[in-house]
Amino acid sequence: MFSIDPITLLELCFLGLSIGFIAGLLGIGGGMLMVPFIMYFLGQLGTPPNITLKIAIATAMSTIVFTSIASVKAHHKKQAVRWDLVKGLAPGIVLGSLISSAGVFSIFKGTTLAYFFAVFVFFSATQLFINKKPKPSRQMPETPGMVLAGSTIGFMSGLVGAGGGFISVPFMVWCNVNIRNAVATSAALGFPIALANAFGYVASGWSIEGRPMGSIGFIWIPGMVLIAMCSVLTAPLGVKVAHTLPIKQLSRIFAVVLYGLSIYMFYQTISQN
Repeated sequence: MFSIDPITLLELCFLGLSIGFIAGLLGIGGGMLMVPFIMYFLGQLGTPPNITLKIAIATAMSTIVFTSIASVKAHHKKQAVRWDLVKGLAPGIVLGSLISSAGVFSIFKGTTLAYFFAVFVFFSATQLFINKKPKPSRQMPETPGMVLAGSTIGFMSGLVGAGGGFISVPFMVWCNVNIRNAVATSAALGFPIALANAFGYVASGWSIEGRPMGSIGFIWIPGMVLIAMCSVLTAPLGVKVAHTLPIKQLSRIFAVVLYGLSIYMFYQTISQN
């Protein structure tokens, strides 16, 4: 159905295996980690530079629909998912994701937002790395605050192609949620984030010219299918490792990933200006 050379096929599969493990380990979809690699593959196909980043972001996000299912099933078996928090955050997440992917994504470059977001991610990483304890009295907000937090997570995720774990995990830890529960809950939140954004990316990219063969809207289907098929194989392994690591070590691993995302965002923003 799709023509992909064997080397590219193997590279996409390896990317999927790696992302699946990371998703299970840290409760993040791995979308932002995939973006530069998918951009490389799209460049090899001759995709116009002006839409390459958007297609890479949309394709990366769409794979999280499948990765999150595999990851959350494994976390649920260990009774780590806070379903009460999923229920509270999900409505806002869907709303924010749709606003971002179906509307703002197609017209907004987001340079200022990208710089701000990179600083925020760097700050969150530092808080996790030094293991700064939140105030013991701090708790997750009531329903209005949960909807606002979910909307922010969904909106930001839609702009940068990430599953939201890089915001939701630090936010929940800041509210005194155990990091293992935060990681597991973030994995569950990745599904509504990815699904809502995927619909938005299809709608906003439907009439865009220059897309590679096999695209639906901004989503490159061959890349999505290969990455997703492989990521679901290794996500449970990542979950297993997450539940064996000491909490402090898990926090620092997550912090290092966040530092990498922050540096990547700075680099991408600077290189596009």
